Amino acid sequence: MTTIPADENNRNTAATLIKFILFLGLGILIIWLSLRGLSSEERNQIIHSFRIANYNWVILTIIMGISSHLLRALRWKLLLEPMNYHPSLKNTFFAVMVGYFANMAFPRLGEVTRCGILTRYENIPFNKSFGTVITERTIDMIMFVALFFLMIFSQVGTIGNYMNIYIYPKMAEKLQNPLFSKVFIGSGIALFILFISLIYIFRQKIAASRLAQKILTLIHGFWEGLKSLSLIRQPGLFVFYSLAIWTLYFFMIYVCFFCFPDTSSLSPGAGLSSLVLGSVGIMVTPGGIGLYPAIIQETLSLYGIVRTTGLALGWISWAAQTGMILLVGGLSLILLSFNKRPNGKT
Repeated sequence: MTTIPADENNRNTAATLIKFILFLGLGILIIWLSLRGLSSEERNQIIHSFRIANYNWVILTIIMGISSHLLRALRWKLLLEPMNYHPSLKNTFFAVMVGYFANMAFPRLGEVTRCGILTRYENIPFNKSFGTVITERTIDMIMFVALFFLMIFSQVGTIGNYMNIYIYPKMAEKLQNPLFSKVFIGSGIALFILFISLIYIFRQKIAASRLAQKILTLIHGFWEGLKSLSLIRQPGLFVFYSLAIWTLYFFMIYVCFFCFPDTSSLSPGAGLSSLVLGSVGIMVTPGGIGLYPAIIQETLSLYGIVRTTGLALGWISWAAQTGMILLVGGLSLILLSFNKRPNGKT
């Protein structure tokens, strides 16, 4: 068995910690920036929004969140079946929730954690379960890209108006400056030529670098994950689970619109935009801290929702899902400690 040197372990731990601090710092910075410009009246309006919110809808969105994670556990079981592994739904669900719990602390730690749980309590080799997680991530990325393009085409009017008002005029103003145009185009061509030249000159060193190997491994993992889908014994059920998971994701944010009178009349298209753009915030900062509410606020502003209401809704949606993950994930971790491993130990 290959062992990893202690120095390399320390370096990996330090790198993970630095990334966590940077992303957490980014989230805190975004929180500060989003609240810094608020007047005392706007702060009072946000507090008032929290007070008048209908939290029955928040309870419903929490139930939907738990249901989506249960479906994810069921889908994961389907991916493990072709390898003749049949973990219990209880342990699979616990593993999924502990994985999300771990991701709140260190991004991408959850994937490793949940595979480790199945290794410990279901005797499933780590590399086998991790391959199925890569497959899951591949499917989720495909679903996200599909929803992104659906948002672009279905919300072209709203998003197009925003681009026409705030983006295109500024771009046109810059491009109408002859000096800027020449410098911009010339710099772009020069950088492209330099980039291609450097890749060609250092192609052997690049190919042998750890970063290149990681990228190739990631691409290979995605490809192997996609190929493994052909081995699923119930492909129709797998498709149903995948669609149902993202449908619940959509309703988790759309249902929150009914917390406030001002947002209760928003269209499903606004919910789709909030889902897609809000997901970007979750990808960038741990659990979407700071960034998710800010993105929801900016997104809802495109649909005529005032800043204070948008921020309040963003924070309620984020707090509901984050609180659910912390509670259910923490409880799952505790319950797992009472489980017996295949060798009879706890």
